[in-house]
Amino acid sequence: MTRAQRARKIAAAAAYGGGGLTLLGAASFALLVAEARLARKWVGTPDGDAPTVDGVYGSGKGDPVSLVMIGDSSAAGIGVYESQDSPAALLADGLSAVAERPVRLINVAKSGAQAKDLDGQVEQALEADPDLAVIMIGANDVTHRVKPSVAVRHLERAVRRLRETGCEVIVGTCPDLGTVEPIAQPLRWLTRRWCRQLAAAQTIAAVEAGGRTVSLGDLLGPEFAANPKEMFGPDRFHPSARGYAAAAAAVLPSMCAALGMWPETEALPDPRRGEGVLPVYLAAAEAVEEPGTEVAGTRVAGKERGPRGRWAMLVRRRQRGFPAPDDSVGAEETISGWAT
Repeated sequence: MTRAQRARKIAAAAAYGGGGLTLLGAASFALLVAEARLARKWVGTPDGDAPTVDGVYGSGKGDPVSLVMIGDSSAAGIGVYESQDSPAALLADGLSAVAERPVRLINVAKSGAQAKDLDGQVEQALEADPDLAVIMIGANDVTHRVKPSVAVRHLERAVRRLRETGCEVIVGTCPDLGTVEPIAQPLRWLTRRWCRQLAAAQTIAAVEAGGRTVSLGDLLGPEFAANPKEMFGPDRFHPSARGYAAAAAAVLPSMCAALGMWPETEALPDPRRGEGVLPVYLAAAEAVEEPGTEVAGTRVAGKERGPRGRWAMLVRRRQRGFPAPDDSVGAEETISGWAT
């Protein structure tokens, strides 16, 4: 099977809710149920709520940029205890450093949220008249076995509502839960498949609605598998401060690009890295293969759509890391590198 054929298969399954347990026999299903119960037993309970992060970050001239965080526990910051370690605060600080303007942050994300909860969160977010919204959602849809076709309808509606107000939207797609330590085979393999299907479907839906996506497979990806004690929090499910910093580093360049604040020299795709213009379903399938990949709508010869659907630009923006919690370098010194 060629790469293009695999991409079509992933995209088709994502768009139409394919995959799942339909081909599994009774014995296999029973094994998966047992594995899921064992994983739930080993995953701990988060200690406390997410830190409070609402407020104004950074400094500079001009009116503050209005940023809202929407989604589940990964957007809320469950797993860390200090506000500066949460992904929302990291992104607000980083955006302020690049924009040289203060950023007003409002976080309406809730632990346990599924895509169906986005309607209410968007309603809250719109009260802030946001310039930019970051949505992180999907993990709970996977663990609750929500069909991708159902989950992405809620996501697409949320992105469209925000875009209708002129708000730019970045969607951090479903992370790879297959690297969570307590999940064993064969549930690990199947979970990874579900996550990739949903991430591809989210990319298609978000781009069709006018947003752009960033693949967050690395949120619980190879680096997390290699360094679970450092990258996962105490419950062995949610990221640690280091883990959230890795996710923020992947998302921030796309946030800046959406607001026209990213260097033009880094805006053009590099064909040597597999970047360029593709039909959105192919771009979505490519993005799930490499964490940190951005997919956004584009035009070819002035047209948004071609013979194979919506055109999309696939790029892998250069990331600049955030300081780790125990680094001796101050946050202001490190994050100032974003502006260069």
